[in-house]
Amino acid sequence: MTQPNVDARRAAPAVARNRDPILEILRQVLPAEGPVLEVGSGTGEHAVHFAPHFPKSSWQPSDPNFDSRESIAAWIESTGAKNIRAPLDLDVRDSAWPVDDRLAAVVSINMIHISPWASCLGLLAGAGRLLAEDGVLFLYGPFRIDGAHTAPSNVAFDDSLRMRDPEWGVRDLGDVADAAAVHGLALRERFEMPANNLSVVFRRTPGRSGS
Repeated sequence: MTQPNVDARRAAPAVARNRDPILEILRQVLPAEGPVLEVGSGTGEHAVHFAPHFPKSSWQPSDPNFDSRESIAAWIESTGAKNIRAPLDLDVRDSAWPVDDRLAAVVSINMIHISPWASCLGLLAGAGRLLAEDGVLFLYGPFRIDGAHTAPSNVAFDDSLRMRDPEWGVRDLGDVADAAAVHGLALRERFEMPANNLSVVFRRTPGRSGS
């Protein structure tokens, strides 16, 4: 089996700034054990930082981008992380995901605003299908609240996203919550984070099956 190339590791400057504040929230809201699927793992730096803090969980990174998966594999190899699986090629818009386990949690960081709305809907549908009862969907990033941005910097960021791709943009939390409810996911908590971001926690509604 070919070993990952450590030189394939990529780095995102934002990770060093946000990983510890995010970890503090994950420690509060994630189940103590069980499979965790990270959607849109990017460089892989978050995965290798978080997974050792959840030793009873198996952490499954994923990304539809080949270079990102190469970076994730290289970070796993270089850190020697024991409870992280090889990255999956996962496009959330697919109707079936290559995941065998019933999931304790789905984690997605800085994904839904840098992708089409269809990707957000696909993420919610997949979480509804695969989360165990009372399982957690954790989202992190900028959100609008009741149609309004939470800071002037987010207005500028939203404008820049839409200039890059008209299908991208900062999502309204109410719209996300309404779409999540269709798949048996209820908004339970939100946490103010540095740099005008939010951590948002949905839970699979007991007795509901996702569609």
